[in-house]
Amino acid sequence: MKKSLSVIAAASLAALLACVSCSKAESGTIKVGSIGPLSGAVAVYGVECKNGIDLAVQEINAAGGVNGQQFVVIAEDDEGNPEKSVSAYKKLTTKDGVKYIIGSLTSGCTQAITQLSQAQKIIQIAPAATAPAITDAGNFIFRACFIDPFQGTVGGKFSYETVGARNAAILYDIGNDYSVGLTENFEATFTALGGKIAAKESYATGDKDFNAQLTKIKNANPDVVYLPDYYGTVALIAKQLRAQGITVPIVGGDGWDGFTNDNAGDEVLNGFYSNHYAIDSTEPAVQKFVGSFQAKFGKAPNAFAALGYDSVYLLKDAIERAGKLDVAAVREALEATDGDYVTGHLVFDEKRNPIKSAVMLEVVRKDGQLSTAYKTTVNP
Repeated sequence: MKKSLSVIAAASLAALLACVSCSKAESGTIKVGSIGPLSGAVAVYGVECKNGIDLAVQEINAAGGVNGQQFVVIAEDDEGNPEKSVSAYKKLTTKDGVKYIIGSLTSGCTQAITQLSQAQKIIQIAPAATAPAITDAGNFIFRACFIDPFQGTVGGKFSYETVGARNAAILYDIGNDYSVGLTENFEATFTALGGKIAAKESYATGDKDFNAQLTKIKNANPDVVYLPDYYGTVALIAKQLRAQGITVPIVGGDGWDGFTNDNAGDEVLNGFYSNHYAIDSTEPAVQKFVGSFQAKFGKAPNAFAALGYDSVYLLKDAIERAGKLDVAAVREALEATDGDYVTGHLVFDEKRNPIKSAVMLEVVRKDGQLSTAYKTTVNP
């Protein structure tokens, strides 16, 4: 009997020690979920954002982590599909037990999980989802990017004041919230400044032939054409637009950030778009980030990489200020953010949307490759 009790006691002690060891190992890491399109039509966004996240985590962990704890990122591919965003969210929160999520990238995929995050008190930071309603779900939802109303306003102001346009044409995706939101705010700003919308045409998501709409736009003789969509569609439209002899400047939003020699050509030159940072900025934080990114990945970082990078540092800074991993405390600290990041100085408004500047970039060729050049900054 005594022997049996000794065996039981020893076994219990071993189990307790194992549990303590497990607890210590668990407490030494901070799990962060990442959701984005690592494959599919907008994979450039997700892959670049994840690269930015990975670089930030590498830097933070190498410097000792966050309050002595190491970040561990668990990345999920939603392929730009809202249903898969939900599946990724459920996997991260139930199987992996994460309390912090960075993602998704597009507005539709991000909004598919905001109600879940809010209900379960999961801190969600959207790096690049610009639709205004994203943060309406509640106070656990944040974003690192400016929102569509500001971006559309920037495009309208730039077209009128910098391009000098007085007659604008708009071609937009009527079924895409991002495209519709930018269109509405571009139109309101451009007309308020004294400009005229000479033509306004729409298409459906997935359309490939835009010649009918472009013929109407050509006949309207605009000074500028506003194309608020993602880079793949914009490149296709621009090719047909230039083929019709429309040579005026084209202007768009951050969805353009993804042009390469593989998916676009000279048709996107004389193109300008609003974005979250300029790679050729002389700001020390930007140059440090760009240099580190190029050293790690062998290429220049686009804005999605910068936003992913900033999202990690936003979380890191909030956890450090909170002094603990209590989600409510981290949420409060995140809400009080007031600091400098790669994409600019950032504070949050009452809806946890960043108040920060936007830049306008020009699409150019550098060393034979499509690239960008800083044009101007537009402040909030």
